[in-house]
Amino acid sequence: MTRQIYTEFLSLQVVGVLLGLYLISSHAIALYKQQKVIDLLKAFPRNKPIGIVLIIICCIWAFWLVNKVDLGEFQKWEVPISWGIVIGCAAFIIWVDEFLAVRALGILLLLLVCPILDVAFLKEPVSRLLLSTICYIWIFFSFFWIGMPYLMRDHIDFVTRSRFRWKCLSGAGIVYGVLVLTCAILFWGSESL
Repeated sequence: MTRQIYTEFLSLQVVGVLLGLYLISSHAIALYKQQKVIDLLKAFPRNKPIGIVLIIICCIWAFWLVNKVDLGEFQKWEVPISWGIVIGCAAFIIWVDEFLAVRALGILLLLLVCPILDVAFLKEPVSRLLLSTICYIWIFFSFFWIGMPYLMRDHIDFVTRSRFRWKCLSGAGIVYGVLVLTCAILFWGSESL
């Protein structure tokens, strides 16, 4: 349903390059600014200002999506759904004090996987499954973070408990990012904007 929306301005190569650069840079920062990133991560779940910014981004994206997508038989509900998104955004900001940032991040990841999966849908080569794999990991964690947001605190605690584990996971993120970036540059170039 949304396939034509994102592929109008994104290609497999562009998404691969952007995701690869993001993974490399974010995990390199996590590796080299270890304590600062750990402190930021531990403060993130209860950081309401960041949660407000993220939920507003999610609501703007969802509002745009509802008004851009052909809803089929639900097209007559476009205006009520749009208003529901706006009211829901305000309700989240006013009444969701606990773990708003975690819930908003989960929603943002669910919105983010849509364009990534769309550009990789039924494309060659098989290496494009690198994108699908990370998307399904994000989806898996997003469902838990939205429904049981306290689990993110536990996940952060698990990752930050051991310096060795932190370095291994940061290194794995860099390697995965290099792999995605390499595939995007070498193999996904036949896709054009």
